Amino acid sequence: MITFLLCVAFLVVGYALYGKFVTKVFDPDDRETPAITLADGVDYVAMPTWKVFLIQLLNIAGTGPIFGALGGALFGPVAYLWIIFGNIFAGAVHDFMCGMMSMRNKGASVSEMTGKYLGKTMLQVMRVFSVILLVMCGVVFTLGPAGLLAMLTPGHLDSKFWMWVVIVYYFVATFVPIDKVIGKLYPIFGICLMIMAAGVGGSLLFSGNYQMPELWDSFYNMHPTGTPIWSFMFISIACGAISGFHATQSPMMARCCKSEKMGRRVFYGAMVMEGVIALVWCAAGVTFYETKEALQASGMSSAAVYEICNAALGKVGGLLALVGVVACPISSGDTAYRSARLTISDWLKIDQHTIKNRLLVTVPLLAIGVVICHVDYSMVWRYFSWCNQTLAMIMLWAAAVYLAQKHKNYWICAVPATFMSAVSMTYFTVAPECLGILWKALGMEFSAYYPIGLVVGVVVAIAFFCVFNKKIKPYAAQPAVVD
Repeated sequence: MITFLLCVAFLVVGYALYGKFVTKVFDPDDRETPAITLADGVDYVAMPTWKVFLIQLLNIAGTGPIFGALGGALFGPVAYLWIIFGNIFAGAVHDFMCGMMSMRNKGASVSEMTGKYLGKTMLQVMRVFSVILLVMCGVVFTLGPAGLLAMLTPGHLDSKFWMWVVIVYYFVATFVPIDKVIGKLYPIFGICLMIMAAGVGGSLLFSGNYQMPELWDSFYNMHPTGTPIWSFMFISIACGAISGFHATQSPMMARCCKSEKMGRRVFYGAMVMEGVIALVWCAAGVTFYETKEALQASGMSSAAVYEICNAALGKVGGLLALVGVVACPISSGDTAYRSARLTISDWLKIDQHTIKNRLLVTVPLLAIGVVICHVDYSMVWRYFSWCNQTLAMIMLWAAAVYLAQKHKNYWICAVPATFMSAVSMTYFTVAPECLGILWKALGMEFSAYYPIGLVVGVVVAIAFFCVFNKKIKPYAAQPAVVD
């Protein structure tokens, strides 16, 4: 219990102190935002801070801080540390910089931003990479809810039926102006997500039915299969710590912020709130099940979430669980497709103000998503996880370049970017679905290749500093640059 409370306090203090420091580095001002200068009634729509915050929270969260945190709980309470440190010093910085840089670039999507600051080659790579990631996300958040709805409804309403229902909804939410569906429903679902986390957390703390393990009694890798913490835990827990998917969502809300000074509350704050939610579900995972084998047997699935909510909150918990495992992933799925539409329209310079142009992009996107829905779900999820953290790494480097060009403290992005470079490349080197399959085929121990990822992370960092040491004097010695 003490460990859990200290971790929650760390997130709150991190928002108050480090969030303020990061905001000061970026230095928001009173300039007009794209929501005002480019208002079109479709994607550029100014909304109040509280509503943008709740939509951002739901967009970036979905079931990520639930299922990802439950998966991380297999490693034991040590997962708490990645959530709090990853969130404050990497994830929240990543989301804040992405949202604020987008506002400074007319609401640009992540591919256009990374292209501007990392070069034309990266622009083309990221256009393709981000659209693939977004479509995979849309597929993941179609099949999951469809499967659960099939379990809860009569037999003739199978998962295929619900898949088409979800796809039709995605078409509507992706196509219509952002304030018509997303702006009205998602603040409500965002509140439900927070209530569910508060209820589960409160039950763990105060019901007297659970004994929460302390970090100092369990400071070791508790994974039942012996899966190493480096770098598998950092990939398992993405939402709640750091997630590249957020880089695709923050620009969407950057087009709805009335003032740059909303940035800390909307982007940094939503990520910290997601960290609290992830912490609650990680605590539930390490506390609710007697053994890690029992947690693993639960599949960390919708059924596990429903079981935990029912035990903690009774019938109300069961209802909130349905919102969490059905409404929340659907909300992330439709914003994934919406972000893909915006990315493609930025890429091909297709004005999205007219219905015809929105249809031109939306229909093919959803058609591709339907095709991928027939691919093995577990395979899609594995590749999505790695792509997700790789995108976070790329976005952090782009943010570091942005700050370096403005002669500002780029260390706040360069340090976590270096870390995520090592994480992503280590995972790619050793994971069974990546190069690990090669080592297995050759009968080689892939654990011997862990240093490759670490070396790549260091090389990327050295390359960054070499390039900018030649072109830019240390930021502290330079005057502030106005965008």
